[in-house]
Amino acid sequence: MDFNKPARTLDEQIALLRERGMRINDPRRARHYLKHLNYYRLTAYWLPFEAEHETHQFKQGSCFDDVLNLYVFDREFRLLLMDAIERVEVSLRTIWAYQLAHRYGSHAYLETKHAKRTDWHERNLRRLEKEVRRSDELFIQHYLNTYREPGLPPIWSVCEVMSLGLLSRWLTQLKPSDATVIAREWSFDQSVLRGFVRHLTYVRNLCAHHSRVWNRSLTVTMPLPRSKPEALASSVNRRADRRIYNTLATLVFLLDRISPGHEWKERLLELLERHGVEVEKMGFPAGFERLPIWRTP
Repeated sequence: MDFNKPARTLDEQIALLRERGMRINDPRRARHYLKHLNYYRLTAYWLPFEAEHETHQFKQGSCFDDVLNLYVFDREFRLLLMDAIERVEVSLRTIWAYQLAHRYGSHAYLETKHAKRTDWHERNLRRLEKEVRRSDELFIQHYLNTYREPGLPPIWSVCEVMSLGLLSRWLTQLKPSDATVIAREWSFDQSVLRGFVRHLTYVRNLCAHHSRVWNRSLTVTMPLPRSKPEALASSVNRRADRRIYNTLATLVFLLDRISPGHEWKERLLELLERHGVEVEKMGFPAGFERLPIWRTP
């Protein structure tokens, strides 16, 4: 059918929400937030309050302030996720560059023989060249202005400017022996490493584009370790592989290795408590506090 819905004013939006059963204690406050937070951005956060999705009727007692609390939580949660992802990403870049440089030399990434597929390597090397040429980092410009051969900088410089998505693809195409050496630094199996980095790239993109994360059904899942590392394998929730919990457990495990003494886990738990979030909707198993990853030393 043809789309013929008119745009609604802020007051009409408030009236519609009230008509559907949402309590709005302070219309001026609601109007302010609807002015700065798109109505359709907030729809994802009042879905848990709906009694029936087809009619968009809300459960008795549903309040706009509770919806706003959930939105604010998810925003702070994404920022906290980005903090952890940054540290893990920098660690991965460093390990990838260090291991390949010491095994094969400063420009190992240029050599097709280290990839499983020649056509893949040639195609993604062209993408990497574009990212390098676009970079305004001084160390990249210095190399390009100083050296003629090879045409691209050494791996320890390139790793700092390539996107996480491209690094993920590079890891995916590494031969098993090389991937195993890198994975070992995190006590991972190579298949877990490859899958986790693809998954992390996806989650990072969700955060970077301000998408809802807290109770999302994740499209790109991560492989769960079966026995090793033991602390992580015994802390994941295998019944909730499309929820964010397993991502969080893995990040806590890695931060314990990468940033000893970090307080990220405590910040996460405090955030959950402060906003009164239903953690089971994030995939947290019952009694998760007693699992190895979450126990305080």
